[in-house]
Amino acid sequence: MGEVPGRHAGRGVAGAPGFAMVFGMSDNSVDPSGNTEAFRAFTHNAPEEPVAASKTPLIIGVVAVAVVLIAVIAWLALG
Repeated sequence: MGEVPGRHAGRGVAGAPGFAMVFGMSDNSVDPSGNTEAFRAFTHNAPEEPVAASKTPLIIGVVAVAVVLIAVIAWLALG
């Protein structure tokens, strides 16, 4: 195979064999999967406890049933 005119076989951009200039890219976002420790902390978060249901409707229901029972007993006793 012949060489392409204007190019040197095995030469990088800077003219040194096998070397090229690579510039770093700025990355402002943090990816939790980029670091094993951060990824493990990200995936092993403890699940949040479910919010306990309010007991107010239960208390109102019990009071209503008690009032109805007292009214029925009073009606039977006085009737």
